[in-house]
Amino acid sequence: MEYYEFKLSGIPDEMNEILMAELSELGFESFQEESNFINGYVPVSVYQVERILPYLEMRAQTTGLTYEIIKIKSENWNAIWESKYKPVLVDGKCFVRAPFHDQLPGVAYDIVIEPKMSFGTAHHETTALMIGMLIKEQVKGKRVLDVGCGTGVLAILAFKMDAESVEAIDPDEWAFQNAKDNILKNNAPSISVIQGDVKNVPSREYDLILANINRNVLLDDMPVYAQHLSSSGTLLVSGFYVDDMLLISSRAEETNLKFIFSKSRNSWVAAKFDK
Repeated sequence: MEYYEFKLSGIPDEMNEILMAELSELGFESFQEESNFINGYVPVSVYQVERILPYLEMRAQTTGLTYEIIKIKSENWNAIWESKYKPVLVDGKCFVRAPFHDQLPGVAYDIVIEPKMSFGTAHHETTALMIGMLIKEQVKGKRVLDVGCGTGVLAILAFKMDAESVEAIDPDEWAFQNAKDNILKNNAPSISVIQGDVKNVPSREYDLILANINRNVLLDDMPVYAQHLSSSGTLLVSGFYVDDMLLISSRAEETNLKFIFSKSRNSWVAAKFDK
């Protein structure tokens, strides 16, 4: 699979998260964020020049953003992320690292992730928020579903927390293959990975559903999550802004899910709902 790499610079710090969220809506799959620039990656197969370039030109006029576009092949991705990828420690308990990083002694959960072009490395606020919420849950003995699993990091963490069963699903073939690879790297072969969306979720109930996707998908799929939750099940969601919390909460309540609490970081938010 070939990708376009967009080198974006000259971005005001307060615009970083907004820019990445809006580009995600335009087909971008992953980002590498530094102090004064962002590298964004969009598959050649879904690149919509008529939408992306006008958007970037608009942002250039309003924020001073500049950009450069480079076409890269998938086999070059390892060299790119290995040069930039740093391990992440979440809440002092979960250490997410690449295969070439050393383990961190004393952490409760050590997770090895080779992200390639999939979302979910704990660098982004939403993944870190989800990990932080998940490690506070009682997962042992529960049936867990990770929707839009990306790298599989949340599914792997649930496995390491002694879930009874873990299933992960993602419609993207690249993410599907990447999640399977990461599951093997973490010696978690019992995790079942499915390529598909909520229509492909097995017809069973889960005690815990994890969904780190985006606002529109969450709003559309909330009734399906509720349908698949057990009578005392829990839903953890992220991938949206603080300003969208009321909209997400209202949609959850329409499906008889009760809002429990939320956590935010840099305008992003994660929330817990119980059935």
